[in-house]
Amino acid sequence: MTRILHILDHSLPLHSGYCFRTRAIMTAQIASGLTVAGVTGVRQNQHGYVATQPYEDIDNLRFFRTMAQVQGPSPVREWREVAVLEERIEQVIRDWQPDVLHAHSPALNGLAALRVAQKTGLPLVYEIRAFWEDAAVGNGTGKENSPRYWLTRQLENHVVSGADAVAVICEGLRSDLMGRGVKSEKITISPNGVDLDLFGEPPARDAIFLEELGLAGKSVLGFIGSFYDYEGLDDLIAALPCLQSSHPDVHLLLVGGGPKEDALKAQVASLGLGDAVTFTGRVPHAEVERYYGLMDIMVYPRKAMRLTDLVTPLKPLEAMAQGRLVAASDVGGHRELIKDGVTGTLFPAGDPEKIAEKLTGLLNNSGSWPQTIETAKKFVEADRNWSSNILRYTPVYQRLIARKPFERAA
Repeated sequence: MTRILHILDHSLPLHSGYCFRTRAIMTAQIASGLTVAGVTGVRQNQHGYVATQPYEDIDNLRFFRTMAQVQGPSPVREWREVAVLEERIEQVIRDWQPDVLHAHSPALNGLAALRVAQKTGLPLVYEIRAFWEDAAVGNGTGKENSPRYWLTRQLENHVVSGADAVAVICEGLRSDLMGRGVKSEKITISPNGVDLDLFGEPPARDAIFLEELGLAGKSVLGFIGSFYDYEGLDDLIAALPCLQSSHPDVHLLLVGGGPKEDALKAQVASLGLGDAVTFTGRVPHAEVERYYGLMDIMVYPRKAMRLTDLVTPLKPLEAMAQGRLVAASDVGGHRELIKDGVTGTLFPAGDPEKIAEKLTGLLNNSGSWPQTIETAKKFVEADRNWSSNILRYTPVYQRLIARKPFERAA
C-alpha cells in the first residue's frame, strides 16, 4: 500500500485554514486507500501547541513531531529549523518507510524535504498554498521588494526547481510559476476544497441564539475568519452608513479576531456604528457552524494585492457548501471561485461606495437568493469536493514512484 509522508509547518490540534486543508487531504487520501502520515517542524510549537511526545494520533490522523528546541536571531534560527526538520524527516523515513515525500509550503519545509529527497532518492512533491513572501506583506510582517522578500522568493524558486513535481492551489499560483520559467507539465493544480461531511448540510437558524445576540429581525452580513488588513474589513465597515440609508435594519456580525481587531473597533466607534456591528471575538471551532446559520450574506471584501490576486481562499467555499449567499471583492482569488450573478456577487475591491451599492442590490432582490445558493452549492459539490480533489495527486504519485532512481537524478 502506497505511503505518503506530508511535511508540514503546523497541524491539528491547531485550528487554521492550513490545518483544515491538511486534515481534508489526509482524511480523503486514507479513504481512497493510501496510507498517510504527517511530520511537523518546530514551528508547530511557535504556533501555540507544544507536543509532549514524538508522535500523536489526532482525528484518526498520525503526526510525527519535531521535539527539538531552536533559538537564535533571524535568519540563523530559520536555518536551524530546516536542519532539525531535515533530521526528523530522516528518522521518520527509517521508521515509517514512505514511498513519496509531500512537502507543503512554506519553503523552509520544502528545503528540508528537498535535502532528504536528494539523500534518499525518494520522490518529492512540493505544494505551494501561497507565496509566503506575499503572505508576509499581507499580514504586515514583511515588505515587498525587501531583502527578506527577495530571499524568500529565491528560496522558493530553489525548492521548486529541485522538486520532482509541484502542486498549487489555484491558477493564479500556476501562472506565476510559469512566468518564472517552470514548465506547465511539472505543475498540478489541487484547488482548495470542502469536506462535505463537515460542511455539506446548511446549519439551522437558531432563533434563540439570534435573539441573544440582538439580531432578530435584522439583515445580517457576516464574516468569519482572521482580521488581517488584506481582508478589507475596514472597507466593509466604511460601506455600512451608505447601506443603512436604504436598509436601516442591516447588521454586521464579525466572528474571529486578529491584528486589525482594535483598529476595526475604533473605526466602528468613530462612525457611530456600535449598534450595527457585533464583534464576537474568537469562538470555538465547534461553534462556527452555529454562527453561519445566523448570517444572510457572507461578505469577503479582500483588498487587491499580489496575495489576494494569486491565492484562492477557503472560507467562501465553506460558506457556499453551508448554503450561504456569498458576496466578495473582485480580486483574482475570488474570481476563480465566484461567477458574478451566478454563484455569488462580486464588487470592486477597496471601494466602500460600490460595496454598499452591490449589497443594497442583493438585499433588494432576495427572491433570487435560492437559485444562486443552489448553483453555488452544486459548484462546490462538483468541483471543490475533497473526495474528488485528492484524485489529482494520484497520477503524480504513481508517475514519480514508477521512475527509476537514475531517471530522477537526470
